[in-house]
Amino acid sequence: MIDVILCDDHALIRRGIRDTLADAPDIRVVGEAGDYGELRSLMRTTSCDVLVLDINLPGRSGLDALHALKDEGSPVKVLIVSMYPEDQYAIRALRGGAFGYVNKGGEPRQIVDAVRTVAQGRKYVTPEIAQMLVESLTAPTLETPHQKLSDRELQTLVMIASGKRLADIAEELTLSPKTVSVYRARVLEKLQLANNSELTVYAIRNGLVGA
Repeated sequence: MIDVILCDDHALIRRGIRDTLADAPDIRVVGEAGDYGELRSLMRTTSCDVLVLDINLPGRSGLDALHALKDEGSPVKVLIVSMYPEDQYAIRALRGGAFGYVNKGGEPRQIVDAVRTVAQGRKYVTPEIAQMLVESLTAPTLETPHQKLSDRELQTLVMIASGKRLADIAEELTLSPKTVSVYRARVLEKLQLANNSELTVYAIRNGLVGA
């Protein structure tokens, strides 16, 4: 039996994933969390084989949780299930220690296959991610500027380019507006951009958000 913990800040999303996994006779959900703090508390009392983890959590992100587990040498296999397209976070998550990456917009069956795959200690990637991995190996010198951003800086970039105000971003990420402003300033400096308009154009040209 594969024991799974779900971590997503949206209860409806967790319910959907839980119901999907419930149809698999070899998988059981042993716990759920809505943010980083709940997840850490839960994992101190409940063991699991696979952690199904969302990236966009309030406060500390799913990637923060991923890095923390990796630093601690945790044996738990992490499967990232996110609303973000593969080309934004998949490679970053896999390099950070994730065993797989699934988009929430994919077929429900995909999550079941992914959980089974990573539980065996194997990587789960879609054909799109496999292609990106090949391209990153064959053309390592073509790294784009935004790939040098930290996880939180990239998240801030995408949210600003999606039209969200700093106050909205701060509320969604459970951060202070001042902290979000610092992330914005770092993004502008690292990408050598002057304002939000240039930032948005950059994000569209690089496929980080839709036009």
